[in-house]
Amino acid sequence: MTVEIRVPVLGESVTEATVGQWFKKVGESVAKDEPLLELETDKVTLEVNATEAGRLDEIVVAEGEDVEVGALLGQIAEGAAGSAPEKAPEAPKVEAAEKPAPAPKQEAVPAAASTSAAKVEVLPAAQKLIDENNLDAGKLRGTGKDGRITKGDVLEALENGGASPAAPAPAAAPAAAPTPAAPSGPRAEEAREERVKMTRLRKSIAARLKDAQNTAAMLTTYNEVDMSAMLDLRAEYKELFLKKHDVKLGFMSFFTKACIAALQEIPAVNAEIDGDDLVYKNYYNMGIAVGTDSGLVVPVLRDADQLSFAEVEKGIAALGMKARDGKLSMAELQGGTFTITNGGVYGSLMSSPILNPPQAAVLGMHKIQERPMEIKGEIKVRPMMYLALTYDLRIIDGKDAVTFLVRVKDALEDPQRLLLDL
Repeated sequence: MTVEIRVPVLGESVTEATVGQWFKKVGESVAKDEPLLELETDKVTLEVNATEAGRLDEIVVAEGEDVEVGALLGQIAEGAAGSAPEKAPEAPKVEAAEKPAPAPKQEAVPAAASTSAAKVEVLPAAQKLIDENNLDAGKLRGTGKDGRITKGDVLEALENGGASPAAPAPAAAPAAAPTPAAPSGPRAEEAREERVKMTRLRKSIAARLKDAQNTAAMLTTYNEVDMSAMLDLRAEYKELFLKKHDVKLGFMSFFTKACIAALQEIPAVNAEIDGDDLVYKNYYNMGIAVGTDSGLVVPVLRDADQLSFAEVEKGIAALGMKARDGKLSMAELQGGTFTITNGGVYGSLMSSPILNPPQAAVLGMHKIQERPMEIKGEIKVRPMMYLALTYDLRIIDGKDAVTFLVRVKDALEDPQRLLLDL
């Protein structure tokens, strides 16, 4: 009996995906629920598992091709036996008994590098990028299962300069030979640039942010927060909090709770436009922006107003880990009503965040920096943070936006207000 492998339902408003890589080859055995291939969507990368055990008989859609929901990807011969997956070729063994030890001038470093590269398992999509960019797999850090090198690992290396093309050792030249001042020719130009196809996630991020700029009437208002009280509170209770709840007391629970209190007072900030209607939401699904190797994603902490400080911290930590591991589901990326983004973790002192459509506002956190401040007629040094609220003027008036940000500031500077619901 033949079992079809089809593109599953990908989530709200997501109708298309790209085949990232096949984990199996035609003729290989597959177990029930074993991952067969990876699909890249506008929001997440997800695996398609085998619904039945058997043999992979056909691959209909190759890696890199686009598919729609319900499209046929391949077929499994249910219950049929197949071959075992091919193992990575082993590095050639050096028979020391038959060959004399190499002379000092014959360096063993290249051989060692080749051996380490041979032991690294590289996924197909990653190998394609490695070949296109003449990279050395042995110098890449694999973050996939069992240390496998994924396409994201290669893209990260290309973006950060973490890996360089493996160049052969130069041949010995006569002592009197002149050394060229700079490389020239096609190879030199090739080394100056790297061309990598944008991932579907990166293209989606670019399109959504540009669409937000073109559609919404965005404006940003700023304020600054004295973080002294919050830092003192954390210092006093962080050990007890960790011991009782098994999670660290961070800043995000305070900011989440402060924003929820302000949203409840200024409901327009928690609204969105749907056609000719304004939709005011009486629930608080907080989007928490997370930077990953593949780009920025915004997982959603649902009904955050009903969670305790500890539950907020645990929820954010779990979502952040899943985001960085590429394990977020579609449901965890949908339905947010307000977003918080923290550029301060990268050292940003001030920025203007862009809306996360269809939401009406986004709060930007920044780096804490000690600055001299006037406090009741005296100059004192205080740990200060700039806050930025970008909002859609089609929904939120300037007065409401400023009032919202002041309420957040007041709650953070006197965090006991959050505990007492004031």
